Amino acid sequence: MKIIFGSRRHHHLARSSIFLVAVALLVGMVGYGGSCVVNPPSEDIEIWDWYDLDAVRNNLDGSYILMNDLNSTTTGYEELGSSTANGGKGWQRIGTEDDPFTGNLDGQGYEIRDLFTNHPDENYVGLFGSVDEGGRIEDIGVVNATVTGYSGVGGLVGWNGDEGTVSNSYFSGDVTGFVIGVGGLVGGNAGTVSNSYAIGTVICSGVVAGGLVGMNEGSVTNSYSTGSVTGDMEVGGLVGMNGWYMNGYSNPGTVTNSCSTGSVTGEDDVGGLVGGNGYESIVSDSYATGNADGNRSVGGLVGTNAGTVSDSYSTGNVTGKAYVGGLVGPHKCSVVSNSFYNYDEVMINGEKIITVGALFGEDFNQWLANDKFLDVNDRLSQEDGYYLVNNVTDFKELLAFGQNSSLKFRLKNDLDLASEPDFYIPYLAGEFDGNWHKISNLSLNFDFVSDVGLFGHLAPGGKVTQVGVENVNITGGENIGGLAGYSWNGTVINSYSTGSVTGDKYVGGLVGFNGDDGIVSSSYSTGSVTSSGPFIGGLVGETWEGTVSNSYATGNVTGDHFVGGLVADNAGTVSNSYSTGSVTGTSHVGGLVATNYGPVSNSFWDIQTSGQASSDGGTGKTTAQMKNIATFTDTETEGLDEPWDIATVADPATPNPAYIWNIPTTPPDYPFLSWQP
Repeated sequence: MKIIFGSRRHHHLARSSIFLVAVALLVGMVGYGGSCVVNPPSEDIEIWDWYDLDAVRNNLDGSYILMNDLNSTTTGYEELGSSTANGGKGWQRIGTEDDPFTGNLDGQGYEIRDLFTNHPDENYVGLFGSVDEGGRIEDIGVVNATVTGYSGVGGLVGWNGDEGTVSNSYFSGDVTGFVIGVGGLVGGNAGTVSNSYAIGTVICSGVVAGGLVGMNEGSVTNSYSTGSVTGDMEVGGLVGMNGWYMNGYSNPGTVTNSCSTGSVTGEDDVGGLVGGNGYESIVSDSYATGNADGNRSVGGLVGTNAGTVSDSYSTGNVTGKAYVGGLVGPHKCSVVSNSFYNYDEVMINGEKIITVGALFGEDFNQWLANDKFLDVNDRLSQEDGYYLVNNVTDFKELLAFGQNSSLKFRLKNDLDLASEPDFYIPYLAGEFDGNWHKISNLSLNFDFVSDVGLFGHLAPGGKVTQVGVENVNITGGENIGGLAGYSWNGTVINSYSTGSVTGDKYVGGLVGFNGDDGIVSSSYSTGSVTSSGPFIGGLVGETWEGTVSNSYATGNVTGDHFVGGLVADNAGTVSNSYSTGSVTGTSHVGGLVATNYGPVSNSFWDIQTSGQASSDGGTGKTTAQMKNIATFTDTETEGLDEPWDIATVADPATPNPAYIWNIPTTPPDYPFLSWQP
């Protein structure tokens, strides 16, 4: 270690030496067993200047204590921390991927100022490159710094491993990276970051950039960021990517009680707080106020959510071209709970639009003022455990309470949405019993919004039964359906839709996407379905490990690739169902199913009305055969696994409810569900 005479540290060493000599003499005279007890010297290594800080790399498991601020006037700065140090590369990181810092650094609230480090071809760059195996950095600020690296770049720490801790620390300045994992304070975190913040700018020409932490697969708590963040993919005001999922392996992250206020700009997966919230990852009790601007998958709070968002909110404006939301962008396999944005103030592409989390301004302000709580009992009456929906005003309350999986709602009257254009319920986690009523004239027209239907997203456990949606007119992006746009482990039973549905991908007359044990049963669609993209079905766009049973579609289906009369893409189960509508497309076109990876049993399509002689699953029949009960009951001739639960009726106005299906005889007609109006 280089010692500069005349420095404060030199005088301190002199004083310390005299003290230690005195202690040694005293111990020699009286011993530890004598009447005078002397405490052993502290094990902390004191840092007084840049040379002391640089020496930490020589003992990476030591315990250090910062004794004062270090800045451009502190001894050693020009040689170690300035823009001219080390041939213009500036500060050399402490700790590497192979040899991380595993000791303790207590900054005692002091700051390291004017740090310059420029290593655009190195990974794990910051004041510290890598911290792991119990390494701890606390109570320190890095201020007015310029930090540049390749991957894993942070103002304080490039990579904080799963046994590393950063607490009560902060950064201000500029951080730049080029590939992956760039954060204002920490580039990548698998450990703990708490009670910390970052101010300044973060720029990443690659992916995964956050105002505080770039990549988080550990925990971030009680922390915030205020600077602007710019990147390509996975860009967030606080955290770029929170957790990740790959090849069946999940490494979740957690963000709690934290916030960001800076603007966020990127291409895909852009969020005011978190760019991408991974599978099983958590964002809770947090908020974002900055604007989010991207291309695809953009949200005021979270760009793409595959985990859980709870008790959180956003207030910034959002701009994007596809999968755009005031709170979250796409939210597949995810949960959103008690989390909102102010519909009356937040602008989405310059307009006020309902997406997941929309809450009218008065309700939003009341929710915030009441510690993020609204009481459903103040708004709706109950009957037999169901909250009653008597009119359109009551139906709108599902914006506030639809995220609550414990609540059940029951429709008491038919509803007409003709005077409510672009209104729908974007998220339903509980149960909605239509009580055999209908909701008519649903009209939506936003091609950059996805997961759209009467219910945009049926969350795991969400359930819709016994409701008709009539005369829908919907135009949206991906996952578009007359009743439900996206259903992940949701349930649709005894329901129907009529009208027209248009979207880009995963478009169905009733349900756009039905996945992960999702159920569509005893339901139908008669509306037209149109798309210039893929996966368009008369009833369901795609079913992924879900089921479609005892259902049918009669509407015309027009698309480009993967176009099916009933289901476009079946990677689940289709049984006891049929389609009759015209089917038109350029490739992978099927009368019943366009492309099939799962069983299709006891199901048929009309080869005459569909204009399709083939299907990747199911059995083609003439119109006359489709109107003959033998087609659905003759197991020997038709090759059925078992006969349908079907009976003939002379008059459809007088159905036989003892059977799932009825088929008219005078004149002959297609089967219909015995419950349907």
